[in-house]
Amino acid sequence: MKEVYQQSIKEIYKNLNSSSNGLSQEKAKSNLSKYGRNIIKKRKKLRFLKILLSQFNSFLIYILIVAAAASFFIGHQIDGFVISAIVLLNAGIGFFQQFKAEKSIQDLRKLMIPKSRVVRDGIQREISSQDLVPGDIIILEAGDKISADCRIIEQENLEVNEAPLTGESISVSKNSNAIDLKVPLAEQKNLVFTGTQVVRGTAKAIVIQTGMNTIFGKIAENLQGIKEVKTPIEKRLDKFSKQIGFIVLGIVAIILILGVLEKFDLAEMFLTSIALAVSAIPEGLPAVLAISFAISSLLMSKKNVIIRRLPAVEALGSVTVIATDKTGTLTEEKMTIQEFFANNQFYKKENKHILLNNLKTNFNSQKELLELLKISVLCNNSRFEKINNKYEFLGDPTEIALVEAALDLGINKKQLIEKFPSLDKLEFDSQRKMMSVLRKAEGKLKLFSKGAPNKILEKSKYELINGRVAKLTEFRRREIINASKKMESKALRTLGFGYKFLDSKEKLNEEELIFVGISGMIDPPRKEIKKAIQECESAGISVKMITGDSPLTAKAIGEQIGIKGNIITEMELKKMTDQELTKKISSISIFARMTPEQKLRITKILQDSGEIVAITGDGINDVLALKSADVGIAMGKRGTDVARDVSDIVLLDDNFSSIVEGVKEGRKTYDNIKKFTKYLLAVNFSEIALVLYALVLGFPLPLLPLQILWMNLVSDSFPSMSLVFEKQEDVMKTKPRKEKSILSGTFTYIILAGIFAFLVELILFQFCLNKGFEIELTRTLILTTAIIYELLFVYTIRSKKPIFKIGIFSNKWLNYAVIFSLALHLILLYTPLGNIFNLVPLTLNHWLLILPFAFSGLIIFELAKYFLKLKKFKN
Repeated sequence: MKEVYQQSIKEIYKNLNSSSNGLSQEKAKSNLSKYGRNIIKKRKKLRFLKILLSQFNSFLIYILIVAAAASFFIGHQIDGFVISAIVLLNAGIGFFQQFKAEKSIQDLRKLMIPKSRVVRDGIQREISSQDLVPGDIIILEAGDKISADCRIIEQENLEVNEAPLTGESISVSKNSNAIDLKVPLAEQKNLVFTGTQVVRGTAKAIVIQTGMNTIFGKIAENLQGIKEVKTPIEKRLDKFSKQIGFIVLGIVAIILILGVLEKFDLAEMFLTSIALAVSAIPEGLPAVLAISFAISSLLMSKKNVIIRRLPAVEALGSVTVIATDKTGTLTEEKMTIQEFFANNQFYKKENKHILLNNLKTNFNSQKELLELLKISVLCNNSRFEKINNKYEFLGDPTEIALVEAALDLGINKKQLIEKFPSLDKLEFDSQRKMMSVLRKAEGKLKLFSKGAPNKILEKSKYELINGRVAKLTEFRRREIINASKKMESKALRTLGFGYKFLDSKEKLNEEELIFVGISGMIDPPRKEIKKAIQECESAGISVKMITGDSPLTAKAIGEQIGIKGNIITEMELKKMTDQELTKKISSISIFARMTPEQKLRITKILQDSGEIVAITGDGINDVLALKSADVGIAMGKRGTDVARDVSDIVLLDDNFSSIVEGVKEGRKTYDNIKKFTKYLLAVNFSEIALVLYALVLGFPLPLLPLQILWMNLVSDSFPSMSLVFEKQEDVMKTKPRKEKSILSGTFTYIILAGIFAFLVELILFQFCLNKGFEIELTRTLILTTAIIYELLFVYTIRSKKPIFKIGIFSNKWLNYAVIFSLALHLILLYTPLGNIFNLVPLTLNHWLLILPFAFSGLIIFELAKYFLKLKKFKN
């Protein structure tokens, strides 16, 4: 059977039961029921229950669930409820954030549903692209996004950008001719595909496939099964959870065995072991992580960054390489006129001014430049239309740039077109490489032409120079060509302009033109990008540009924004083995003329080299790279739905600087997570050591199970959670962390702090035993000392700087948490609730005894900061 691109138009009409008048409304309705809506469906939907259950998939959560179950089993319902509440809080925050992110993507999709112009019952009408069905006749013009796979019926100079599908940035010429042989997708010149865009010309086409049956839809369906890569924090937490779980369970087992050997009550020892396990395991960590990520996600959403997976917040802060697209991400994705060459002089355009020799000049006095601007408006197909309640230019980006430049400089487009009405047109084609429009000009016929400078020069016999028309000599031709090359060396895209008057009987032709000048344009870098690149450089993050553009253009943009290093093209990359590329990749900063397949290879090589990679993408062929990267970043404006669906992060404004803002938030989040973990481990193991000490020497237990759990609740939960609000300075002046464990760089501190906390509790415990205090009073003193010690110690954990440098009141939430926790313990001490925990009220003398012990950790570790700073200064 013939493929659709091999069939004649008549055969296609017959097969789809359609005609040149399009479908009837009744047939269109029937086809909609038969084929379904024209949408790309997500086959692997994140359903409510699946999102919720995914929040519990962590080794640390497994330990907490076991601890909660054990607490309920031994009759400690309060402990079981507390642990369960923490687990559910973590799941709730994670679920809410992921659900909100998915909803944001859905809302974004709704905003981006385009309209399509169709012919039904012989009448042209506009419908939602979701209602397109096979057999519909659609009308396409420059600027239109194609919303279904179609066979071209007729066309005029049609060119389509197929980059989202094929990765090729160069537009493809299309025609309506049937193709005899079977050919690959890229050579199916009489078909246009979903997700691509018309950049030039017009066409009428018949819809052949919609929704999941399109080429785009089939690829999307095949990509649904790709596994997600764990973020760095998820890998670190998995390792940390296993480490801490096995250590704690080992120590608890030793305590249980020692207790039994010392003939302690078996039930009491089991309860004590469980209590110590719950105390030592940082059960608040998942909740604090979720809160940290949620706060950062909220802040990032205000900066046009949607977080689809919460751990991606921290992952972005850990990246060592950002591999970014150029167009639209580093640049404005908008061609802009920068230079003109006319009357043998170079003019610069800056905003709404023309500079000649870096001085402002009145271009109206420059006859040649004024003529060039007029031609750029009068020989132009771009149009100004209302899209989504906002007026926008539609058409070829080059033509839009010409009109916008003329408007900036005060040219009145409407008046100009009314003054020179159009009579005929020679559209641009790839062979002539020029376009001409015949207009009526003050009773005469005037042809306005634009195109490649060399083509305009070939057709020119004269030039406009010094205010008059002169014959164009060979010497002048070479001078003009050199001027064009000079502009091209700056990566400017050049266009030549000319005109001529025609006799009313003369046949329309483009011979013997009067050459006027050249314009030079480029897609300029975003204004804020250079600063963002500098911030990455100071933060130790390598920025690599991956673009389909030429090396010359990529180099010019790279120089302007500060991306330094070697340039390599796809052809050169293909010749290199993976081993060769691994050796050289650190020195390569710009990858030019790249395809999405090479983007995936670059990602893999960087990861194999030990880098944590964030990569941007928008097309369907970018999906593999987005999915494989440590952080996949999709574009919100120009990105495809499939790219957004597999990404970790979506940029609503497609702006690279938004990524850098995300890196800052990610680094802040990770720093605060480390502080929280360091705090919990530094103060929680002292109780285990104290119980071990008592068991080995045959002393009574210094703390009862319920007391241990109370201390864990009061001193750990609220203060540690408030650490997520710590402000971080200079996060972009340090190198990225390549840590394999969340404990990296903190282990020595944790050991020293743990030993000191143990010695404080040990000295007090021994003092109470020597003085013959009642065991209830002894336990009350130790419990109260330990709680206040921890509530004060959290202040020294906040920063490596002394507390008075960062300010005691700079984190108000920490102050509230400490006051609240202390108030809870005082209520327990001085109300009948204390009897449940076997506690006794403390007198003033008791407080005078324990306060020096309680303040000792804060004082000693703050003094240590000063001494270390002094020692560093002397060195």
